[in-house]
Amino acid sequence: MPIAVMPRDSDSRAPLRLIGLDPGLRHTGWGIIEVSGNRLSYVADGAIHSDGDGSLALRLCQLHDGLSEVLVRYRPNEAAVEETFVNKNAASTLKLGHARAIALLVPAQAGLGVAEYSANLVKKSVVGAGHADKTQVQMMVRVLLPGCQLSSADAADALAVAICHAHHRATRQLWKAPKPSAETPP
Repeated sequence: MPIAVMPRDSDSRAPLRLIGLDPGLRHTGWGIIEVSGNRLSYVADGAIHSDGDGSLALRLCQLHDGLSEVLVRYRPNEAAVEETFVNKNAASTLKLGHARAIALLVPAQAGLGVAEYSANLVKKSVVGAGHADKTQVQMMVRVLLPGCQLSSADAADALAVAICHAHHRATRQLWKAPKPSAETPP
């Protein structure tokens, strides 16, 4: 079932609302920011939790339903999702991949553009170093988004993803723009 999303106002000066997502099977962090020119403002953050005792299918449904509720409540214009970190435990990586699929699916079903960023690029965009630790990321998120609540580490990571997307989206749009014709008009 499609979710109604907030259409982008034709006035390019209107704030753009972005959702950042930090997928996880236990906790999927989300963070909402608004972008107006080069100004970022905090809107909300949180995490969607699944029942650790439930089946994989039930837990994925819980993530789907929770994320759908967040989209309906905050009506973002675009989404950004952190890419999967592959570790040595294949089973854990596969479970994270399932949660990440939900994080990609729900905004796409709602008609949102969904960008993807590596964890290192997110950290580099927010902190300036691709191997920053979580406390550095949280500190810089607080600096860049005064008044943010940071309800959890997962929410802080999601806000960092949204900030990364805000910084990189203009470049992505330039890459997608049609190239001018080499021919000059008569």
